[in-house]
Amino acid sequence: LLVLAVLVLLTITAFGTHVGSRYCPRRVASPPVDTVVQKFGGTSVADADRIREVADNVARYRRRGDRVVLVVSAMGKETDHLLRLAEEVSSVRPGREMDMLITAGERKAVALVSMALADIGVPSASFTGSQAGFITDTNHMAAKIIEVKGDRIRAALDAGQVPVVAGSQGYSTDGDVTFLGRGGSDTTAVALAEMLGADSCELYTDVSGVFTTDPRLVPEATKIKRISFDEMLEMAATGCPKPAMRSVEYASRHGVALHVRSAFTWEPGTWIVEEEPDMEQAVIRGITQDPSQAKVTVANLPDRPGVAGTLFRALANRHVNVDMIVQNTSEAQKTDISFTVPHDELEVTLEEANALMGELGASGVSASADIARVSVIGAGMKSHPGVAATMFETLADNDINIDMISTSTIRISCVVAQVDAERAVRLLHKCFGLGDGDEAVEFDA
Repeated sequence: LLVLAVLVLLTITAFGTHVGSRYCPRRVASPPVDTVVQKFGGTSVADADRIREVADNVARYRRRGDRVVLVVSAMGKETDHLLRLAEEVSSVRPGREMDMLITAGERKAVALVSMALADIGVPSASFTGSQAGFITDTNHMAAKIIEVKGDRIRAALDAGQVPVVAGSQGYSTDGDVTFLGRGGSDTTAVALAEMLGADSCELYTDVSGVFTTDPRLVPEATKIKRISFDEMLEMAATGCPKPAMRSVEYASRHGVALHVRSAFTWEPGTWIVEEEPDMEQAVIRGITQDPSQAKVTVANLPDRPGVAGTLFRALANRHVNVDMIVQNTSEAQKTDISFTVPHDELEVTLEEANALMGELGASGVSASADIARVSVIGAGMKSHPGVAATMFETLADNDINIDMISTSTIRISCVVAQVDAERAVRLLHKCFGLGDGDEAVEFDA
């Protein structure tokens, strides 16, 4: 009887398994599909060979099952070439027509990239900024994104295509083509990643990531594997050229993780992310320099409320981007105010400041373009005293005079003579132990 019972049980089990496999097939979970936005800068698509390399990289991502969206800048020095042509034919150069001209470079690039993808069997479609649904304000040559509709991009992805989007452009609320400005392709990529809920946003360039300082200046500079948005924003604001500061601001605001990497080596680069509780906080993350600043001093202003407000409101109305500001101690109810502005805004700054001299009661306006800002950045300095003292002592010990100082919770910046700036960067990079083999100064936690 026992043997018979076992045989019956085995028969029922086998039949049940057969029925289950036939009528109730087991569900096999599909592997998740990642959506990846990849931006390629001008050097990455500078010629036919580079464009084919980009296409091959996209094909590799597709083979592993990812959905890819491309954002492409104008090829090589195309934008510079178009700007030179505009200067040769016109001294007026209306903003609307400049935007029409400059955005032609990206349109040319996206068409060629899309053709290269078709050549290797990857279905794709190219889109201008307006076709991709980028709505901007009406500020020509430096438009800001208001909204990204992206309906055609989603449809292309659903159809199995690779959308190839022209970077740094859109259309205004007035219906005109607009240009987002230099570095706008990075912002285009971040905005698309946020709109699509992409798993990652990769910014490909000609360097392999973000370094502790410019490796052309300091060969011992090391690549940073992971950095917080706050630290990256400070580095971008004080001279680190890539990625564009606007794109980091946009990514920080919308929580889009960025991966800065090389389109020439394809190696892992630098992740820019929200600060995490277990994220290592280096005392100093990087050293930057910015030689593009000029110093302006308005002398012998009356030391009374409203004077500084009048001066800086007038500059703001002329779209002057004022950075560091220092006001001297009042003597005999008079004071000096010094501040820095970009070189290309110095002329309008002097024009406005001189026009206000009578109203402000100032005795004169002076300027110096032979300066540079040198900065040390690191989230860890919030809890480690002595960073400022070490920076100032290092510069003083090497006869580098400090003209102005400004700080934030994670940055200290000094204005020095331009001829001393590169030497200051090398000295500080070594002092804070940021290079391979460097011995860092120790701070109390």
